[in-house]
Amino acid sequence: MDDSSILIEAEGLSKYYGPFTAIENVSFQIRRGEVTAFLGPNGAGKSTTMKILTGFLAPSAGTARIAGFNMSTDRIAGARHLGYLPENGPLYPDMTPKSLLEFFASARGMTPKSRKARMEWVIEMCNLSSVLGKPIGKLSRGFRQRVGMAQVLLHDPDVLILDEPTSGLDPIQIQEVRKTIRALGETKTILLSTHILQEVEAMASRILFISDGRLKYDGSVPGFLEGNQTLEGHFCELGKS
Repeated sequence: MDDSSILIEAEGLSKYYGPFTAIENVSFQIRRGEVTAFLGPNGAGKSTTMKILTGFLAPSAGTARIAGFNMSTDRIAGARHLGYLPENGPLYPDMTPKSLLEFFASARGMTPKSRKARMEWVIEMCNLSSVLGKPIGKLSRGFRQRVGMAQVLLHDPDVLILDEPTSGLDPIQIQEVRKTIRALGETKTILLSTHILQEVEAMASRILFISDGRLKYDGSVPGFLEGNQTLEGHFCELGKS
């Protein structure tokens, strides 16, 4: 398969804080059209890995690439292909969803024509039409999460990195976010960090499992379950090993 199909690449990533090892020698590749779940216990190194992949954090060793661009040296070029939704991502509470999207469209240098078309698309995709004129600070957590997702999708990135996208949502809101991610997964490359194991079976075809800063599993969801009756059982087993 052509290497141009590799849109997320971690090559020997390590991050040290003095004597503390956050991650060590983490390597994987994710190709176009894959939805991959990134699992591991709290403090395992998931957020550190994602921050390095998105260029928010520099690795102590190794290389992170998005769409072939080194995120330490070509972050701006890589960011054009990337949409990143951190857990509890920051939003401007005094702005409305409409004004926030217009602000980010302008910041990304989108033309008026492409801005209008993309805003219409993300508003429909994220079901925001009913709250477009309301201050973000007055919206429910579910709607704020949708606003964050709309901002991430606005520039039509090839790659989405989502950190706990359903954290704190009610069951109805979780179903809506899952539906959105499944639809996006048909055309985007998605790395999804989650603690909700049901989401893995509902959305992902592949699992990366990290524990104590090291990658312990990289393979299919059925392969992860082999010899184990539940995702939870294997999660606990790998997390302790």
